[in-house]
Amino acid sequence: MRVLHIDKNHELLTNQLNDLGFTNHEDYTSSKEEIEAKLSDYDGIIIRSRFTIDKQFLDAAKNLKFIGRVGAGLENIDCDYAEEKGIYLISAPEGNRNAVGEHALGMLLSLFNKLNKADKEVRQGKWLREANRGLELDGKTVGLIGYGNMGKAFAKKLRGFDVDVLCYDINTNVGDENCKQVSLEELQNKADVLSLHTPQTPHTVNMVDSKFINSFKKPFWLINTARGKSVVTEDLAEALDSGKVLGAGLDVLEYEKSSFENLFTSDNMPKAFQYLIASENVLLSPHVAGWTIESNIKLAQTIVDKIKAKFC
Repeated sequence: MRVLHIDKNHELLTNQLNDLGFTNHEDYTSSKEEIEAKLSDYDGIIIRSRFTIDKQFLDAAKNLKFIGRVGAGLENIDCDYAEEKGIYLISAPEGNRNAVGEHALGMLLSLFNKLNKADKEVRQGKWLREANRGLELDGKTVGLIGYGNMGKAFAKKLRGFDVDVLCYDINTNVGDENCKQVSLEELQNKADVLSLHTPQTPHTVNMVDSKFINSFKKPFWLINTARGKSVVTEDLAEALDSGKVLGAGLDVLEYEKSSFENLFTSDNMPKAFQYLIASENVLLSPHVAGWTIESNIKLAQTIVDKIKAKFC
């Protein structure tokens, strides 16, 4: 089988596929149109997020048997159309779930202890102890929306703390020894912390808006290591300003992808994003929660293992 690698990944992916008898070609620079022109020569594609794989792309891939997406989600692929064409879809949430769980915990502890703010102040010669008095996680209730690979990994990291962990998920019977599954209403009544672990779907885009935020009984902390478009940034900024949201750790933003850098070179930066940048109780990272040295290896290995199980 001939496989086209459209994004660069850990070398073990191509090495192990070579060992299994696959023919691997790499093209990390051609345009989408140039890739489409030669797709009919390939049985498989390996991609991260470089292109959206739409109907036109899939129609050009006349002999395609599988798509391996080296990441957790498949939102950049027209999954329904791919499945209609009998194309096997592979993702690798098992590969970076531990990294996401650790990053979410790191963000939460940093916010609770004002580490980002305190670090900047000490570097500026300020020794403000009372202004940087922190909170302890013990005794809090952490609510998770989405309890798949990522949610379960975060709940596992929380086992060392004296916290109640609750989850809401559209699937039933997903709770386990680390987390109790509850209704959305119960989660909103009890949570001190909300952490998102959902894929990007029509149901989750703009999910966290003013109505959703105001449904929480208590002011809460927000962690988002899932998808940026799940949170309406303007509504989040208003909630931070009012104190309904106490602080936010955001690894993803609705402004990311191709337009993000342009926000800083134009006069069109949204006021809500300006608010986030200026806020001491907001922690930002560039969609790297699942982006570790170890996950780079695990993601590639997961894709190889799933291809091998299906086709060898």
